[in-house]
Amino acid sequence: MKIIDISAPLTNGLPTYPGDPEIRIEPALLLEKGDGATVSRITMGDHAGTHLDAPGHHLPGGAALDAVPLSLLMGRALVADLRGVPEIGVRELESLPLTGEERLLMKTDNSLLWSRPGFQAGYVALSKEGASYLVRSGIRLVGIDYLSIERFGGDGSVHRTLLENGVIILEGLDLSAVSAGVFELVCLPLRIPGGNGAPARAVLRQ
Repeated sequence: MKIIDISAPLTNGLPTYPGDPEIRIEPALLLEKGDGATVSRITMGDHAGTHLDAPGHHLPGGAALDAVPLSLLMGRALVADLRGVPEIGVRELESLPLTGEERLLMKTDNSLLWSRPGFQAGYVALSKEGASYLVRSGIRLVGIDYLSIERFGGDGSVHRTLLENGVIILEGLDLSAVSAGVFELVCLPLRIPGGNGAPARAVLRQ
């Protein structure tokens, strides 16, 4: 069984969404300094790297991460190749075999952005109309390969359209090594009680 890691590595210098805390990983204890063990101190926001958005991320009083069933984060997932598309709308989504699918991961030109230094504001995003289409199609989890599913500077309407209809958002994927097709997704976020989101390790099994 082939396992493909689709998580962005958490490292110093990994881009974060503007305004979010930067990722900082630094030594706290070192064997070389006579400490009893080597331990690192990690500072970052809860939407750093590959992460899940819970409803409370954009909806006042919205459900926390605790309410997201783990069964939704594991199971059959369709990976769609949407490279070459500047924005994902209804026309692009209509061409996908979404009938009966609950989990959709969108591979775009964004996967190439992880190799570039700093935040890239011109990433490919989902339109509000596209978000509404996914809701009507019965998608319950949607993933994309950069730090936000909504265009930079958006008003939050894409997030709200998805989250208020029970669609969980998985952002910050690296799908550069994945071809279009059907896989088994395993995506487990950090267990943060009351959290509006959390970093996650996401893999695909083929």
